[in-house]
Amino acid sequence: MAIQWFPGHMNTTKKAIAKRLPDIDVIIELLDARLPGSSTNPLLTELADAAGGKPTLKVLNKQDLAEPEHTEHWLVHFNAQPATRALALDAHATAPARQLVAACRALAPLRGGMVKPMRVLICGIPNVGKSTLINTLVGQRKAKTGDEAGITKLEQRIALAPDFDLFDTPGMLWPRLTIEESGYHLAASGAIGRNAYDEEDVALALLARVRQRHGDRLAARYKLADIRGLSDEALLAEVGRKRGGLRAGGQVQMQKAAEAALNDFRAGSWGRLTLETPEEFLQWQAAGRAKEAERKARALARERKPPQRGSAVD
Repeated sequence: MAIQWFPGHMNTTKKAIAKRLPDIDVIIELLDARLPGSSTNPLLTELADAAGGKPTLKVLNKQDLAEPEHTEHWLVHFNAQPATRALALDAHATAPARQLVAACRALAPLRGGMVKPMRVLICGIPNVGKSTLINTLVGQRKAKTGDEAGITKLEQRIALAPDFDLFDTPGMLWPRLTIEESGYHLAASGAIGRNAYDEEDVALALLARVRQRHGDRLAARYKLADIRGLSDEALLAEVGRKRGGLRAGGQVQMQKAAEAALNDFRAGSWGRLTLETPEEFLQWQAAGRAKEAERKARALARERKPPQRGSAVD
């Protein structure tokens, strides 16, 4: 199943970011520590390159929900990239969040002071915790928060220090998700609007992914003796039975089961989980690019194909 979601307000955000970037000193890209590769926005990279390139701070948020060893692996991966620094935090924690200001200053050491104030743009996919992080940095409720994609709608300018301006932008995806696994992971995390995907399909993909390494956690959560003999569909049905998804007569409502599974994942009820490693993501990315190149080649061939003899020509 191909998942796509790029509503009109995101195109507006894209244009606003492109306009803002030439005056920006550092970009903070907030990522989901459970899916760091899938939550990295290639459109943001494209826009930054068009603006001459910008030092970037990759912040892996929700580290408290991710597996620590995988988070460390991702930090090494990002820190090896040019003009990039990476750190992990929980947006609710004040002390780690304040490290962002120092990290930004280190990325742009020639900026700072009232003559050359720091101008930082913070971006991220929807529902990644950006507004929560901003409220933690400021110490008061400056940005709206909520467990729903697309809460922030307008750019906000926030002074974190007399010489440090933070520009907050609405959550943004990119026009075409070419990596199938990323579509599922983004939907499972809550980054994609609910009307853009089938929750049962996403829940089945999520269960299939998690049970590969942590089937014991699923068995413990839903009080199942053994899940090895269960298909993904049967496992989802068991989730429904244990989480209030039964109709009268004992029939499982698979939609309710899917909602319960996704809610449990998002809340961390399956324990700390990371859905992808750098190596896996790079493989998916290469496959996605190859598939996208084939799609474009087919489309170009159709455009160039001459009309068949006897067909009407304008």
